[in-house]
Amino acid sequence: MTDGGGTWVLGVDSGGSGVRFALGRAEEGSPAEVSASDEPVRTGRTGIDAGHLLGQLVPAAMELLGRVGADRVAAVAVGAAGMASLGDDLRAKLPPGLAGAFGVRRVALAADAVTAYAGALGQRPGAVVAAGTGMIALGTDLTRWRRADGWGHLLGDCGGGAWIGRAGLEAAMRAHDGRRGGSAALLARAEALFGPAPELPGLLYPRTDRPAMLAAFAPEVARCAGSDPVAGAILREAARGIAESAAAVCPGGRAVTPGAGAADGENAGAARGVTADTARGESVSECEVALTGGLFRIGDPLLVPVREELAALSPSARTVPAAGDPLAGALLIASALARDELRLPHHPRMLWVTTEQDT
Repeated sequence: MTDGGGTWVLGVDSGGSGVRFALGRAEEGSPAEVSASDEPVRTGRTGIDAGHLLGQLVPAAMELLGRVGADRVAAVAVGAAGMASLGDDLRAKLPPGLAGAFGVRRVALAADAVTAYAGALGQRPGAVVAAGTGMIALGTDLTRWRRADGWGHLLGDCGGGAWIGRAGLEAAMRAHDGRRGGSAALLARAEALFGPAPELPGLLYPRTDRPAMLAAFAPEVARCAGSDPVAGAILREAARGIAESAAAVCPGGRAVTPGAGAADGENAGAARGVTADTARGESVSECEVALTGGLFRIGDPLLVPVREELAALSPSARTVPAAGDPLAGALLIASALARDELRLPHHPRMLWVTTEQDT
């Protein structure tokens, strides 16, 4: 792929396992050049470390531009885990840093759930559930964002990998103790994976990556679900948590508890959680729900009950395949920004945008 005078845009996906970069033309559907770093961006007292991200982004972008024979990009979109609550340093330093390195004035900084949404559904209304170690649901009617869960393994992420793994290990420990609700099958899998059950607390509690360690047991729960009723019940409860979050964010799907389901900083009317359709009493249109993330590789043991629970909670919801991943979503946002066609709602913490007119 060579320049040929085209307009180039850069998408960035920063997560817990590293950073990925994609360079493509601003036209939708064009092929992209991709590179990756397995070094996650540091998080410190000021939040996500903008200098550390720039230190990876600039040389990666230079290398990708060199591949195609170009020297500048028209827009950059960065999706980062923790952007909503830890993105102040990025918002302050990334736009001037990118302007200095590439002369780019159009920059979008997004929560990773937003780039997951864009990758899965593009710029049409709907909802996305992103589930891996954690779990978050995000929906939009293209006027505002609605978020449910994503509060971490101590306060939420209900139905995510860490949630399933913790529930499975609790059932294993119950079996070890002889308490009700235990599962001999899960105890056997836990000891095969981690060693003797009494040693599990000492192995788990000192770890800084406890959520990932818990999530490593989720596939074992799924393997036992077909023959073990306790494991099957755990997956059914996980599916209920995922479906509840999806139903809460489906645009036009239902009114929510006052004050719930609104992204930080939304206006008072939106924060009441009443959609325009429900306020007018109009019929609710179909809501596409894309399921994305590594947890859904578990397959039918989780997907079947998720679809059943979602159908019961929100008859207007219809699960659809995700078109692409968060990196594809970041590139889509950058492309739309370069073409002045970004329709996804701007939000100070979910999707923050600066353009030439802002500088």
